[in-house]
Amino acid sequence: MVTTQQQYDAAALLASPVRRFLVELLEATAGDHPEGRTAAELAPDADLHVSTVRFHLDQLVAAGVLESSFQRRQSAGRPRKVYRPAPRTAPPAAGREPLRLLTQLLAEAMTASVHGEKVTPFEAGRRWAREHLASHPERTPADSTGVWLGRVGEVIDVLEDWGYQPEVSTSDGGRTARVELTDCPFLDLARDNEAVVCGVHRGLIAESLAQAGESEAQVALEPFVTENRCLAHIRTTTPFRSG
Repeated sequence: MVTTQQQYDAAALLASPVRRFLVELLEATAGDHPEGRTAAELAPDADLHVSTVRFHLDQLVAAGVLESSFQRRQSAGRPRKVYRPAPRTAPPAAGREPLRLLTQLLAEAMTASVHGEKVTPFEAGRRWAREHLASHPERTPADSTGVWLGRVGEVIDVLEDWGYQPEVSTSDGGRTARVELTDCPFLDLARDNEAVVCGVHRGLIAESLAQAGESEAQVALEPFVTENRCLAHIRTTTPFRSG
C-alpha cells in the first residue's frame, strides 16, 4: 500500500523531467517488456550514463512509483536488475490524479524558482489555476445568487479533480459558500506541512474564482476543523441586483 508520504515523495521526484521520462518510457514499453527493463537498456533512450539512470530508478522504487527485481540470466553471470511500473491500486480520483496534479504544480513552481522567481505556496496554487483553467475575461462579477453559485460550482469541479468530494452550503442569502473538504488526498503531508498544503489550496481556490470572473471574491481556509476535515469560506463582495 502506498502511503500519503510516499505520494508526496513521488510527486517531488517526478518534478524532474528525467524521472518523468523514465517512468513514461517504462509504462509505454511495459507490453513488450512485462518483466521490466534494466538501467543499461534505458540509458541510451535517456541519453544518460547508466549509473545516473540507475540512481534515478532506485529513487523512484523507494517512493513506490516503480518496483524492481533481480532476474537470473540464462547464461552465466550476475542476475540482471529490472525495473517496471508499480501496480496502481488506488482509483484515479483518490490516488493517481491528485498525485499527477501535485506533481505538475511542483514541477512548475520549481521551474519558476530556477528562473529567480520567489513562489510561495499560495502563489504556486494560483499559478497552476492561471495556466491550466479556462479564463473568462468577458465575465463581470455575478450580480445574482444563481450566477454566483454557478461560479462556485466551477471551483467545486476543480476541487473534485484534485481528489476531494466537497460538500457545499450557503448563508447570507447565498452570498457566502461554505465548502467542506474531507479526506484531503495529501492529509499526512498537510499535518506536517500545513502552511504549504493549505497555502496551495487557498491559492488554487482564489485563482479558480478569478478565472471564473470573480477576482474580488474573498477566500478563507480553516484547516483541520476536525481530524480529517477542513472548511473553505468563499464570499462575493459584489452587490446583487434586487428583484
